[in-house]
Amino acid sequence: MDIQSADQIKSAIIEIAFQFGPKLIVAVLIIIAGFYVARWAGRILGANIKGFHLEPPVEQLLVRILRILVQGLFVIMALQNLGVQLLPLLAGLGVAGAGIALAMQGVLGNVVAGLTIIFTKPFKVGEYISIVSEEGVVENISLFTSVLSHADRSHVVIPNRKIVGEILHNYGKIRQLDLEVRVSYDTDLDKALNVIQAILNSNQRVLKEPEAVIKVGVLASSSINILVKPWVNVPDYNLAGGEINKAIIESFRQSDIVIPFPQHEVRLLNSESAK
Repeated sequence: MDIQSADQIKSAIIEIAFQFGPKLIVAVLIIIAGFYVARWAGRILGANIKGFHLEPPVEQLLVRILRILVQGLFVIMALQNLGVQLLPLLAGLGVAGAGIALAMQGVLGNVVAGLTIIFTKPFKVGEYISIVSEEGVVENISLFTSVLSHADRSHVVIPNRKIVGEILHNYGKIRQLDLEVRVSYDTDLDKALNVIQAILNSNQRVLKEPEAVIKVGVLASSSINILVKPWVNVPDYNLAGGEINKAIIESFRQSDIVIPFPQHEVRLLNSESAK
């Protein structure tokens, strides 16, 4: 490369810098300003939308949409400042957007399903549900997934499109324990029922409403089975069952109420001949 060619390149760079440099700087400043304006607008919307009592995912979605619209507006202003023709660019973006949408059908399906869950509210955070062969307490609902937590502190993340259209069992925020107590046939049933009722009344986890069910159930071969079905809050479900069973055993022992267990009597026939 000779000196003349180098001077020509240098002159061209200087000319381009003088021609587009100020516009480029202004465009960058416009985009930066758009970023801060979008954040400010998002905060304003987030603060004012609280009064509508929308679900958190809906609030987040509206704030994000507003930020994207504001940022997009400032990007368009920056491109116009640079003299970019927007119609061909928008046409190209439309074609690219169609391809991206086709490739992201699963993601978009989750978003649509998430909005369906948020607006129709088949379940809420804190409720116990059974869905898609999984069950647990609803910990979080987002646009893409719903998270269930188990008693062992593990979590199940279910894509929202796997939930919509499936059979769902919603237990709500309270659950009914299904306990069974066995007593012998010579037991004073009224006494046993009163002991169980006193135990439920003294347990802080047992709800007063709805009223617990205590009744005689199956008449088994070696026992009378009493059904005990108190209502508790979902977080207390596992602990309450153990506490009630323990209290019943201790109270029955103090009240001389026998909890039978199966016994079998074996008779040896023709024992004399066997000798």
